[in-house]
Amino acid sequence: MRLPGLPARGLRARITVLATVLVAAVSVVLLWLAWRLVGDSVAAVPDLPPGTTVRVDGVAVEASVLAEYLREHARQRMLLAGAVAFLFVVAAAAILAWTFTSRVLRPLREITDTARRLSVESMGERIGTLRTRDELAELAHTFDAMLDRLQAAFDAQRHFVANASHELRTPLSVIRTELDVTLSDTAADEVELRRMAEVVRDATDRAERLVGSLLLLARTDGAGVAALERVDLAVVVDTAWRAVRSEADKRGLRVEFDTAPAAATGDPALLERVAGNLLENAVRHNVDGGWIEVATRPGERWSTLTVRSSGQLIDPVTVSELFEPFRRAGVARTARSGAGLGLSIVRAAVRAHGGSVAAEPVVGGGLSVTVQLPSAA
Repeated sequence: MRLPGLPARGLRARITVLATVLVAAVSVVLLWLAWRLVGDSVAAVPDLPPGTTVRVDGVAVEASVLAEYLREHARQRMLLAGAVAFLFVVAAAAILAWTFTSRVLRPLREITDTARRLSVESMGERIGTLRTRDELAELAHTFDAMLDRLQAAFDAQRHFVANASHELRTPLSVIRTELDVTLSDTAADEVELRRMAEVVRDATDRAERLVGSLLLLARTDGAGVAALERVDLAVVVDTAWRAVRSEADKRGLRVEFDTAPAAATGDPALLERVAGNLLENAVRHNVDGGWIEVATRPGERWSTLTVRSSGQLIDPVTVSELFEPFRRAGVARTARSGAGLGLSIVRAAVRAHGGSVAAEPVVGGGLSVTVQLPSAA
């Protein structure tokens, strides 16, 4: 509320003015009612017969004149007393409103001061527990919870950018080193140049795959799926397996498929990427001569895709970390192949479909990943 002629200098001043105006309005109404009540009370006194005189302080006064004088005198006394009381009540209301508003709005000032001190470099500021247990305390708790989420997001972003920079620096360093060494060798022949070109091509392919994975992760993480279709997970697995079959054959992996038709609702390209990443991880992080088991199961609410594979021992405590970007089984940012984004993309894509993904270590070494997607049955 902003009254004409009164500048709005803050919430405290406006609340004080509002409370004072309301008290003044109520006091005026009560004063008017009292004035009417006094007038009616005096008018209700029975009139004496015409010509009757009344002696007041030894002076004979006509009764009708005395009655009118008493009526006006009572109203004037009431107005005088009411005006004094009105001033005191309005002044007391203004003082009390100003004083108590300051105490009530103190937590709000603390929230404002904390928000003013915050920056990307100082996200550790918190309001803490307030003495009050009202809506302002709930606002402060909500504000602190929001800051916790923002700080976690900023920390994750810094970690992600640092890891991405490291991953991109590796192939670029390889390219730069190969070029410098070859160019500095004046006796380099065609064989040496071809060897350098192959190394540069491999490093370029790795950087391209990393950039593609980063773009895919950015598009799917926290976003929904625009187009939903009926997708058979068994067909998706078969398509994804053809892309990694030759690599699995080279490593002598034994693969068992138990892929029953399992209809899910989602984006065919994203779901194929989910199955492809799971199978690529199962092949690349396996041991030579190991095994892979792939199963699909339909359901009334959820269709399930499970990929189990042998491999190195994994600490159950660190299994959840495998879904973080640039994390690999047992190592971080040190594997020879891959960028450590496979399971991160799987998690982002599954969440975008409204599903869930879970992983657990296999007894004796290896990993089992289970994906649940909304069924299209």
